Amino acid sequence: MTDHIGPVLITGSIATDHLMTFPGRFADQLIAEKLDQVSLSFLVDDLTVRDGGVAANIAYGMARLGGRPLLVGAAGADFDDGYRNRLELSGVCTEHVHISTTQHTARFVCTTDLDNCQIASFYAGAMGEAASIDLDVIGTAVGNPRLVLVGPDQPEAMIRHTDTCRRRGWTFAADPSQQLARMNAAQLLDFITGAAFLFSNAYEFELLLAKTGLSTADVVHRTATVVTTMGSSGVRIADRTGSTTIPAHPVSAVVDPTGAGDAFRAGFLTAVLHGATPADAATLGCRLAALVLRSHGTQEYDSLDLQLPPSSHQARGWTRSLGTAS
Repeated sequence: MTDHIGPVLITGSIATDHLMTFPGRFADQLIAEKLDQVSLSFLVDDLTVRDGGVAANIAYGMARLGGRPLLVGAAGADFDDGYRNRLELSGVCTEHVHISTTQHTARFVCTTDLDNCQIASFYAGAMGEAASIDLDVIGTAVGNPRLVLVGPDQPEAMIRHTDTCRRRGWTFAADPSQQLARMNAAQLLDFITGAAFLFSNAYEFELLLAKTGLSTADVVHRTATVVTTMGSSGVRIADRTGSTTIPAHPVSAVVDPTGAGDAFRAGFLTAVLHGATPADAATLGCRLAALVLRSHGTQEYDSLDLQLPPSSHQARGWTRSLGTAS
């Protein structure tokens, strides 16, 4: 039930994705002087319903790279209608998923336009019970984790998980993602402090700075490594020695951008756990993200061509070799 290099806990949202495509550009429908009175609807071309959620997406990606991550989150009874079994068959341990007796699994409803811009809403559902999950209990059951990824979830659960990690001395990565909009400055400061890695995209990072009043240097001081994805512009990695930018892996045509950031995190964390430097880890993360960009859905891809050797500890070597993978 644990990853072959030690228990890895992936906490956060488990959801069902409702994905739609708008055959135009959102920007063409917005009037700059009327943004305070927006009232729009978009006639979409299609609707697909797929399994998703940030934690589940990351866990799936790590499992496809040969790991056995432990998914930690809250879902509804409908999670057992195929979703759990599919994740288990992919290599994800779902033993520690909390099942609500009253709520459905969370819903993510997202519309993507021709520029791959997205407008989305998220209904928490069973995720509202995530604060009842006790990582102390899970740690006792599986052993001290080598890494805990604390992803977007009920804010109280996110803060409780990072508090547990600090108290127990567990290495953790913080990924506030969509919950940045819900968390206040005090919550965010509590959440990120002591993280080995802080993940966000470029917009989210600017929002974090604005809400907390911190500078980039302040954030780096509170964490260890700040990893900021910038779409086609690559990934910026900042730590106390400086910053560097890793280029994005080229994609000839984007099929669906949903879940690419989660796949990046899966690749990055897998590489770090095998001894890679953050820069080399970002290379694998970008390759896995590109695979998702070329696929429909967030857990529909097959990354076996990026499989890690079972006992690889020479991270730089295998990371570079991925450049020849299809």
